[in-house]
Amino acid sequence: MPYAKLQFKTGINREVTSYTNEGGWYDGDKIRFRFGFPEKIKGWVKQSPQSFLGSCRALLPWVTLNQDKLIGVGTSVKYYINQGGGYSDITPLRATTTAGAVTFSATTGDYVLEVTDVAHGAVEGDFVTFSGAASLGGNITAGVLNQEYQIVNVVDADTYHVEARLAGTTISSITVNGELDPTYVTANSSDSGDGGASVVGAYQINTGLDTTVFGAGWGAGPWSRGTWGSASTSSLAINTLRLWSHDPYGEDLLINVRDGGIYYWDASAGLTTRAVALNSLAGSNATPTIAKQILVSDRDRHTIAFGCDPEGTPGVQDPMTIRFSSQESLTQWASTATTTAGELRLGSGSEIVCALETRQQILVFTDTTLYAMQYLGPPFTFGVGAISESISIRSPNSAASVNDMVFWMGRNEFYVYGGTVERLPCTVRDYVFDNFNEGQAEKVVSGVNATNSEVWWFYPSATSENVDRYVVYNYLDQCWYYGNLGRTAWVDRGVLTNPLAASADGYLYEHEVGFDDGSTNPASAISAYIDSSPIDIGEGDQFMFIDRMIPDLSFENTTSANPSVAFAVSVQNYPFGSYSATTSQNFTRTQVVPVTVATELLFYRLRGRQMSLKVSSSGADMTWRLGSPRVSMRPDGRR
Repeated sequence: MPYAKLQFKTGINREVTSYTNEGGWYDGDKIRFRFGFPEKIKGWVKQSPQSFLGSCRALLPWVTLNQDKLIGVGTSVKYYINQGGGYSDITPLRATTTAGAVTFSATTGDYVLEVTDVAHGAVEGDFVTFSGAASLGGNITAGVLNQEYQIVNVVDADTYHVEARLAGTTISSITVNGELDPTYVTANSSDSGDGGASVVGAYQINTGLDTTVFGAGWGAGPWSRGTWGSASTSSLAINTLRLWSHDPYGEDLLINVRDGGIYYWDASAGLTTRAVALNSLAGSNATPTIAKQILVSDRDRHTIAFGCDPEGTPGVQDPMTIRFSSQESLTQWASTATTTAGELRLGSGSEIVCALETRQQILVFTDTTLYAMQYLGPPFTFGVGAISESISIRSPNSAASVNDMVFWMGRNEFYVYGGTVERLPCTVRDYVFDNFNEGQAEKVVSGVNATNSEVWWFYPSATSENVDRYVVYNYLDQCWYYGNLGRTAWVDRGVLTNPLAASADGYLYEHEVGFDDGSTNPASAISAYIDSSPIDIGEGDQFMFIDRMIPDLSFENTTSANPSVAFAVSVQNYPFGSYSATTSQNFTRTQVVPVTVATELLFYRLRGRQMSLKVSSSGADMTWRLGSPRVSMRPDGRR
């Protein structure tokens, strides 16, 4: 019986029916294509056993003058510097009280402390560090009080609650699996004091949200973000996702809370120092105080604020205004004859969504238009011009630059820019956008995996509040594939050896390492599969008989002693039909046969008008790559 070579089209295609996609792949998970052939993706391991608090949506690796590798980690509640796997909290402070402004009260038998601080300005989840407190007289000692706490409940504008815990336990030391795990200290009958007249409270900037909430009125925002019964102040997205932008300034760091303040961190001051407001630096002049994004232009060394407060109306945000500092200056923002500082305002759209630096220019996305911002030199410094109108972009983190090409996810399509804007043909478009949580679109994050010529987008499916799926464009093979995996931030290799991603479990993961899922201990196997569309003989007018297959599979670099992949061949008579066989013929609709390193030939007993192939694996310490299997199939005479 002759063998037919199975050669499938590159990539997954869900834009047509499976029957129409004859000779192509129709479904898959945890696979990628390389030089046209599918293979299982590599694994991931924890970058560190330590975890962070909140949802991380911003990562930035850079190197200091001392050759220290640092990673900026922006989460919904903190901003950290990760060095060697350890997390140092550099979250800026918004206020520090005067001595005696804060008082405590405790209830016997309870570990909840009530804190009074008039007009504290805090919201649930905020962090405050107390100092100068004296013992309340019993179990609540000075050591218990004088440490950092997270506010668990806001009673009113002057009062909130924290939970007393063991003295000398830092927030980082009790952060386990992305959550706080304290040992509580309960007040006794002797705890009748108020902490004394020297208590100082240092409040970090208000925490953000890890979920976008839409609507207006009471109940639209998350619980306890305001006083009971209070209404929201906006009719649209009243509490949007906490997003950060950040960029190195030499060895130092600029960070910005989206629609919030701009801050500066001095690397030479060490990891125990916090970032400070940019306008608090010595010599600061007309510095913007609120922005959507901050960026340092590598080519000309200007600091640029997007969607910021104009020079003429400080503190009043204009979502379409761009301001830039004088060259080589963090502090000189006043546009005068002796500086290169200035201001631009975009005209098309309602807000700046994001800006992305390429080799030749800075691309600025509004919600409707793509602009190019270019350095012109004195006296104008920068010029800006519209490249394309009527585009869309999903989120501030949904664009990625690679090889001077920019790829991004729009509302219902994907785009690419390499001199002109084009819609990117996508064979899985409906699969992605027909099962997409529109209310959480801000969570979409893109990332480049240059080693494999890939751009990844992680997004929330329709039934999930969190990112749980991904879609990949392979720009070398020009094909698409997808799968199930949640990552909230991603940076490619470069400063780091491997791509690094953040997960909702509070850990950073190095990708392209090993073959397994390192989120568990010990690591667990990654289940992967690729499923083809049906194949028939000729024009599909004949039934086929299948009895053998020569597998073409590589287990190259696999560390498992006994790797195994399942080859499942299925047959059917019609696209929506099932095969009905007589018992005496002993035919089945699907046969699954394992393939190992010793397998030379697979045996089947199948008959039908169409056949499809599914290759899958669920074993640990293994990888595989599929080639072009040969299958023995011949017409059986039936039509």
